[in-house]
Amino acid sequence: MTTVELYDTTLRDGTQREGISLSVNDKLRITQLLDDLGVHYVEGGWPGSNPKDAEYFRRVRDLDLKHTLVCAFSYTGRADLAVEEDPSVQALLDAGTEVVTIVGKTWTLHVREVLRVSLEENLRMIEETVRYLRAQGRRVIYDAEHFFDGYRADSAYALETLEAAIRGGAETVVLCDTNGGSMPWDVEEITRAVVARVPVRVGIHTHNDAEMGVANALAAVRAGATHVQGTINGYGERVGNCNLISTIANLKLKMGIECVTDEQLRKLTEISRVVAELCNLPHDTHQPYVGVSAFAHKAGLHADATVKYRHSYQHIDPELVGNRTRVVVSELSGKGNILYKVQELGFEESLSKEEAREVARHIKELEAQGFSFEAAEASAALIIRRSRAGYRPPFELIDFTVIVEHRDGRGVLAEAMVKVRVNGEMVHTAAEGNGPVNALDAALRKALLPYYPTLADFCLTDYKVRILDGTSGTGATTRVLIDTRCGHEVWTTVGCSTNIIEASWQALVDSIEYGLWRLGVLDGQPPPERTLAVHTSTSPSTDQVPTG
Repeated sequence: MTTVELYDTTLRDGTQREGISLSVNDKLRITQLLDDLGVHYVEGGWPGSNPKDAEYFRRVRDLDLKHTLVCAFSYTGRADLAVEEDPSVQALLDAGTEVVTIVGKTWTLHVREVLRVSLEENLRMIEETVRYLRAQGRRVIYDAEHFFDGYRADSAYALETLEAAIRGGAETVVLCDTNGGSMPWDVEEITRAVVARVPVRVGIHTHNDAEMGVANALAAVRAGATHVQGTINGYGERVGNCNLISTIANLKLKMGIECVTDEQLRKLTEISRVVAELCNLPHDTHQPYVGVSAFAHKAGLHADATVKYRHSYQHIDPELVGNRTRVVVSELSGKGNILYKVQELGFEESLSKEEAREVARHIKELEAQGFSFEAAEASAALIIRRSRAGYRPPFELIDFTVIVEHRDGRGVLAEAMVKVRVNGEMVHTAAEGNGPVNALDAALRKALLPYYPTLADFCLTDYKVRILDGTSGTGATTRVLIDTRCGHEVWTTVGCSTNIIEASWQALVDSIEYGLWRLGVLDGQPPPERTLAVHTSTSPSTDQVPTG
């Protein structure tokens, strides 16, 4: 099959999602990432709409792009103004891109009720705008807005709008499901009719309002479309656009279309997560192909089968898209989950089946008490580590004391005193904090830093508390989850108790021990070769230690 062109509109359509606001530097970084992915076109923005986009188009010229052509976007010229005098069209030219994308009306309802011009005038606006841009040396992609709604309302007129763009010189006409309500069988049938009718490349632009964004794009490709528009992670107005990440994977792995190389395909997961971080959004852990849970196995039956044959419960090899298999440890775990985790953590010797059953039994007992390990894989890894013969803890708690008091003129303050044994030595420290957990953390670090200087790079980034039995009021069992960051990596640990300070202490201790083990600074305890409990941070980091 003919190679499909990939057209990304994250920088324009994607930023119409509530909560996304990209700086010019962010947009330039994403452009470079999309070039690395092998995307053919990147829609940089609407140069006539705001100064930021105008600056982007000035600065993007300095990027050394290997695969990508940057496009500027705008509407057709206005009905009451000559196209050469239209400020939006002139801004489009000033952007200096080789390719421009023009959007025009297809649906008779929009022509009459939104533009409030005649059907004939709309055709003139489309044709003249495209012709003028072609005369200025630009290649033109034409986006037919609301095409499928327009086709259902008046198929003859919808086709006339495409023909007007083609007469003007458009090299590609893109069928847009702007309201996102079309079904795949309709998209395929209508796209096939268009492909049979027009002499130029046909593209598809879908929205996800009916959860059909990717399905509709693939249906259009089946019908002959060879140009697909979408956004990274499906970002976009309302519920979003066609997710270009899933679309690329499906085109190449499911439909055999060489839209990117194998090497570029392996960058999908990394690019998906980096773009989420630049957009200041958490990465969707359950996103197909690239989510951290996309190839996660929780049920004991699944994990056991995955240990025996890794593809038994996976539709592709996750490494093809830069992701990896994960086995989740929880109350549903069997020995297979534990044995798989042991293998992934890089222990020199595996557990016996009986030892694995014992670890699984212990985890189930802890989960019955209120612990939860599927969201705290670092703590789960430590349970396995502590079950090994010859295990030596990096430090041992002797006792701790936490005092919270109101001091005149200073408000409520906390003070913690910690006594630990490290390398056979007794260490007794104290520290103040703005809360009991903050004080405990400060006192423990004070005790351990002379022995483990790496701790200075550990930062607590999140602290979550969940009450497990609300009917018990303030005496309820409390679960605490702590995220700890070192560089660009974050791991999660858990504690559980009817005493929130004890639960917090458990999670704090695990966060420190896991980090030290991970970095290989614990004598005689090998760090994991593949650290499944560590994930890339996709939210803004902070050096604020939780107050508890």
